[in-house]
Amino acid sequence: MPVINNPQQANVNGQPVQPTQPQTQQTTTQQAKPTTNTKTDDASRKYAEQWLPVKDIQNGAIILESNWKVTGVKISPRNIFILDEDSQASILISLRNLYNTLDYEFWILVADRPVDITLYVSQLQLLYNNTPNPKIRKLISEDMDKAQLFRENNVVDTEYYLMFQEKRDDLLQKKVRELISGFTSAGLTAMQTTNEDLRVLLDNFLNEGRATTFGTVLPS
Repeated sequence: MPVINNPQQANVNGQPVQPTQPQTQQTTTQQAKPTTNTKTDDASRKYAEQWLPVKDIQNGAIILESNWKVTGVKISPRNIFILDEDSQASILISLRNLYNTLDYEFWILVADRPVDITLYVSQLQLLYNNTPNPKIRKLISEDMDKAQLFRENNVVDTEYYLMFQEKRDDLLQKKVRELISGFTSAGLTAMQTTNEDLRVLLDNFLNEGRATTFGTVLPS
């Protein structure tokens, strides 16, 4: 029987075997690749108007997601302080009576609408070119300078609105008619808001009344 110096170097039959090198488990270390999150937070991509519960603007009303409609009338401004005291008192009393008859919630809003005088300036320029009289040309030139001053200072028109909300179309139109009649009785001119008026209102709320390019709030 062969002599085996190292018992661990024999197999089950007692035959010597060549020692084998211990196998080391090879582990591969992969460098972690930076992952990009393709799902960006939707909130970071929203515009300001997307946070508002506004579904649409049509037929002179803002349609909310709850299907309530916000509408109202635009009141033309009138300087009552150039009238006599009796006329002033009559207008104020009529307005007080109108407000006291409103048994629903309403809001009185003041908004600034940017003034576009481009057409007016073009007409002045055309008139200036076609006028040979130097004195008249001087007057036209002064008006053009004033128009340029308006442009540089972002002159706006101030508009006044009385707004309310209603879900039923028949009640909505009834309230609009009553408001127009009431303001007419008080010596003021009122008309139902248009889609453009409502965009101006939203633009004022979202942009602090500054002149902006229309369509950025609610693109048509």
